[in-house]
Amino acid sequence: MPELPEVETIVRDLAPRLEGFTIARVRLAKTDVLRRVSKPRLLRTLRGNTIEEVIRRAKHAVFRLSSGHRLIVQPRMTGSLVVYDRALTRDEAKYAVLTCTIDDGRQLVYRDVRRLGTVWLVDERGWDAYTSRIGPEPLEDTFTPFVFADRLKGTRAAIKKAIMDQRRVAGVGNIYANEALFEAGVDPSKPTDKLSLDEFARLHAAVTGVLERAVQSSGTTVRDYGRGGEPCVTCGKKLVTTHTIDLRATTFCPRCQR
Repeated sequence: MPELPEVETIVRDLAPRLEGFTIARVRLAKTDVLRRVSKPRLLRTLRGNTIEEVIRRAKHAVFRLSSGHRLIVQPRMTGSLVVYDRALTRDEAKYAVLTCTIDDGRQLVYRDVRRLGTVWLVDERGWDAYTSRIGPEPLEDTFTPFVFADRLKGTRAAIKKAIMDQRRVAGVGNIYANEALFEAGVDPSKPTDKLSLDEFARLHAAVTGVLERAVQSSGTTVRDYGRGGEPCVTCGKKLVTTHTIDLRATTFCPRCQR
């Protein structure tokens, strides 16, 4: 499942190639990915619109258009966003869900083998409502330890579940939550309201550090924490994997993360 670093990598690749260019033609092959927009309105709005900015919000790629609309794509597990400078091969075209032909002939293609992702189109008012439901971005300078602690206050949920709640913190998914909790030495199942100030500070540093390193590695990171039953890289104790926290695979070290 693409998380913040993977989508950030996609956006950084697309932005310089698309910003300032106009969409000349649009083709939508499947409608089951659409949310809050019909096929006719999507095609009508995109055609002739200029892509002014490409950004990331949480785990979503967002295309701000000259009309004020936002095209929002969440790739999820099997989706990808690619700019082609040539005609697509038959295999590439097979899973092309949304194809936007740019005015210079290039094609922005949203491909999704299993169509698990979603495509939204919202106006300014819809965007304000959409983004207001998502927590602060952990890579922004304003995301201080105090902001982090404030967003997590008032919940008894397991700390892992809390930091994955997109309403509290944007973009943190299962893999990076596991890694950050390991780095901070915090038990993933510990109730959030039981964390000490020191634990909040360590976890804030771990969340931002893990995400920053992953972005620098173009969305890849050392995936040590799907290694249930293997030795901990720090202390050598056998790692444990459980699905008791929100039915997600949580791998942790019972010694390092007491």
